Amino acid sequence: MGNKSLFRNWALILFCTLGAGQLFAQLSINEKEYFETRGLNVLVFSNEYNGFFFDEKNAGIELIHHGMRSSTGGAVRLQNTPEQWDLVPSLVERKVDRASNTIEVTTRYNQLDLTSKIIVRAEADGVNISVYLDKPLPENLEGKAGFNLEFLPAAYFEKSYLVNGRPGTFPLYPSGHTQIRSLSEKIPQFAGHSTLDTRGEEEFIEPQPLASGKTIILAPEDSYHRVKITSETEISLFDGRSLAQNGWFVTRSILPANKTGKVLEWHLEANTVANWIREPNIGFSQIGYHPEQKKLAIIELDKNDDGLQTASLYQITPEGKTVEKLTGKVTEWGEHFRYNYVNFDFSEVTETGIYFIKYGDQTTNTFPISEQVYETAWHPTLDIFFPVQMDHMKVNEAYRTWHGRPFMDDALQAPLEQEHFDGYSMGTSTGTKFEPYEHIPGLDVGGWFDAGDYDIQTGTHCLTITDLVASWEEFGLERDQTHINQENRYVDIHRPDGQIDILQQIEHGTLNLVAQINNIGHPVRGIIVPNLHQYHHLGDASTETDNLPYNPNLQPFESDGVSSGNMDDRWVFSERSPYLDYSTAGALAAASRALKDYNPSLSLECLELAKKLWQENENIPAPEPSSGYFARFLKLSEMNASMQLYVTTKDTQYAEAFESKIWNAMDETLDRTIDIALHAAPHMDTEFNNKLKTYVQKYTSEIDQLEKDNPYGVPMFRRPGWGGNHGIIDFAIANYRAHKLFPDLVDREHVFKGLHYIFGRHPHSNLSFVSGVGTKSKKVAYGSNRADFSFIAGGVVPGILLMSPDYPENKENWPFFWGENEYIVDIGASYIFLVNAADELLKEK
Repeated sequence: MGNKSLFRNWALILFCTLGAGQLFAQLSINEKEYFETRGLNVLVFSNEYNGFFFDEKNAGIELIHHGMRSSTGGAVRLQNTPEQWDLVPSLVERKVDRASNTIEVTTRYNQLDLTSKIIVRAEADGVNISVYLDKPLPENLEGKAGFNLEFLPAAYFEKSYLVNGRPGTFPLYPSGHTQIRSLSEKIPQFAGHSTLDTRGEEEFIEPQPLASGKTIILAPEDSYHRVKITSETEISLFDGRSLAQNGWFVTRSILPANKTGKVLEWHLEANTVANWIREPNIGFSQIGYHPEQKKLAIIELDKNDDGLQTASLYQITPEGKTVEKLTGKVTEWGEHFRYNYVNFDFSEVTETGIYFIKYGDQTTNTFPISEQVYETAWHPTLDIFFPVQMDHMKVNEAYRTWHGRPFMDDALQAPLEQEHFDGYSMGTSTGTKFEPYEHIPGLDVGGWFDAGDYDIQTGTHCLTITDLVASWEEFGLERDQTHINQENRYVDIHRPDGQIDILQQIEHGTLNLVAQINNIGHPVRGIIVPNLHQYHHLGDASTETDNLPYNPNLQPFESDGVSSGNMDDRWVFSERSPYLDYSTAGALAAASRALKDYNPSLSLECLELAKKLWQENENIPAPEPSSGYFARFLKLSEMNASMQLYVTTKDTQYAEAFESKIWNAMDETLDRTIDIALHAAPHMDTEFNNKLKTYVQKYTSEIDQLEKDNPYGVPMFRRPGWGGNHGIIDFAIANYRAHKLFPDLVDREHVFKGLHYIFGRHPHSNLSFVSGVGTKSKKVAYGSNRADFSFIAGGVVPGILLMSPDYPENKENWPFFWGENEYIVDIGASYIFLVNAADELLKEK
């Protein structure tokens, strides 16, 4: 009996080890220069901290644990729970030695004269992380500099931890201890931000540890998330959400004072499940398919998955029965990034109905096949998203108020020589008649919140207006579901007012551009709050300022009822830019056409201001020749301005200006410029269109190359820190215009591919990237309500973030990755156009 009992015990231990986890999975450095074993990757500065946006939670030492990036930010940091704008180290050097299975990085804080070296070495049971200093810590960093590794809260919600054997539970909502410290004790944040503090505070909040010890085990009960960290130095566990809603759980050890060489050593073990294979991701359109469309599901497979030979399509009958409609072979596409891809074509099924796809044991949610699939897909974007983004208006929806009337105190002239956050800056001159901190009147009108924050970005407005006008002119969208009253500054969603919504939105965006020119003299970079504590404001936009213009004759917190001594008013960053002048001229020229009957006086003013900007820039010496990102945008904006002015006025001077640049521009970067030429083509002569055809023929080879580059056949650009959805939508729009002009050269399928991608046929998941559109869509996004882990219907997110070297990510359980999940108004406008373009193509006989 004893021997049998002993055998059963050992069998149970073996089962738990093999079935639930293998604790001694040897990591090794692969050809992509990160540590890998089945179920675990350890990246060591494959992604660097961003000097522009600082800490985006996608840099340093990171863990991809059973397919999920659950840990990031492994580096020497200066706070217990770093916020986005806290200082980040720059990468000096990275060495990879596959022979010794080590990766070594040197990082530095130039501002504080602190250089450290981190060596990560594979061990039998995980990795060894060691921190080295060549000289002792500066005195002002003693007790402040430490090694941090952060863990995604959403991965550990409702799970436990053990610290030196003492149990605890990760809180669903932050409830740990904090203490108040003097600002003089804090390492400075982003050095360029305004030091004005309208709250009058001289203190900061510092989270205290949930627990401390020399052994920390995260999620001991969960074999997919269990991580163990041990050290001879005390490790503390913090909840960063006590300080900021986007904070993570942080493990941290303080670096010792007066010590050099190896000053800290951690041993990290991340459990891996034996023979783990990531579940297949069946990519398909969540809004469904038109019967005449090609219907292709793209299935994303773990590289260890042998895959299956077939997939099936099932229909749900009106009686609720399941009927197999098609079983077909899957075809192999190949490897892309870290996954393999196969295709399942079910185009032959054209019967209207409700369907789902089955691949092995996995089934998708249902989706329709119907001639009406695209008819309403754009409605939430125009009906909900755009109204919610409207600045200077109270926005109501049934029982809910999205926000009150914000920024009625707009705006102050920004100070000189200011390096601000979010890319805003001022040089040595305001370029206006206003002195720094002087109130500029007339700016409290129109405009949209650019994104998930509450600033106005002029360049984004111009793109948004231009695309809304294109939708109006191309498709005549006479939808009315929103009450918009400019006089009362009031918006009521789901309440028709007898006016065409898209024209009301064009008017609203245009009003702010016109106000900029009339009150400042030219378009400006943007209008944004002066303080970081305002910038990361979450909640009702109308509470971000006191809505009373700043009065320098009053003391802080003093008010005379019409003004206040609080310098919380947004700042106007007013340096003049040819790019913004041309962008605004193009947008106003387009708006003048759309508003001609709806608001004739504004339409006329738009055209006059557009001509004024064009003429003024003709008389301004051209900027020094340059190349790169900004030079390209300057060329694009100038060409768009000339094209829009020509379409509006039919004055040949603008057509000549357009043609003088468009051909060279397409020779340089065809994919970036062809859409402008295609947009202009219906208004140009036969000679122009004949010449354009040769460029479209070249463009088709670029389209064909995308079919070879990735399984989705769309441009999945590796833009640092930002998903590629906008580029994919613009690509599909260019293909629509090319197909309309040259249907023999560009097939309409290249239009639909862009929408299929947006609606769920993409890497990582199969969610629709348009919140509230499709059977399953983005329900957690980076909008103004992100702290509630919620969404704004009709908002379009940036999508898949392609992290180096090979990891596609878009998190649904964590809204705070703006590069993956932040709504932007201009992509919403482009999306409205693309959906209507697809619908029009499918209704053609």
